[in-house]
Amino acid sequence: MESSSRRRAGQPQQLGDVLSQLFSLRGYDRPQAGRQLQEVWKQVAGDSIASQTKVQGVKNGVLQVSVTSSGLLQELDGFHKGSLLERLTTEHSDLRIRGLKFRLKSARTV
Repeated sequence: MESSSRRRAGQPQQLGDVLSQLFSLRGYDRPQAGRQLQEVWKQVAGDSIASQTKVQGVKNGVLQVSVTSSGLLQELDGFHKGSLLERLTTEHSDLRIRGLKFRLKSARTV
């Protein structure tokens, strides 16, 4: 038996459904996704690291994170990358993150 939430062939779609699809296709929902990724990062990395970093997005399954200083970049990449990635993949497997990339913050990532 067909549920009432499914659209039957030939029937018009709900306006809300059409707008939601359009916003997703146009990328208008990305700021919300960015805020959610930043919250996940803060939860995984902790307040101290999160206050000195900013999630730039996900590219090909790799979480891109800008870092405020070269010293912090080296520390994160050399000592914390494995444990941070492990926490991301176990606690937030729905995000399908398979890698971490740290970049030094530049004028473009401000």
